[in-house]
Amino acid sequence: MDTKDQHILYDDNDIVRAARCLKAMSHPLRLKILCVLGNNKVSVQDIVDQVGTSQSNISQHLSILREKNILGSKKEANRVYYYIDDERMLQLIKMMRDVFCTLH
Repeated sequence: MDTKDQHILYDDNDIVRAARCLKAMSHPLRLKILCVLGNNKVSVQDIVDQVGTSQSNISQHLSILREKNILGSKKEANRVYYYIDDERMLQLIKMMRDVFCTLH
């Protein structure tokens, strides 16, 4: 491996971003929200219904995920829809599902 490849693999900005994203995702409720979203745009109320906690609690966790640029949102009429705004996050969630959510 040449030094150019090493630089790409160990770029400090990428490492810091990955660490922040993984830290934000590490909370069980936030991880569950991300699994509920998958490839879809989902309203806050639908997230609340599927995750099973209060809207204020969900909103707090959605805010954290948005601050870390993991989620995007779109307002339509009086509803806000959230979605995973990064293809890499979708790949990571798929990989976690494959590893942790399959029957052994």
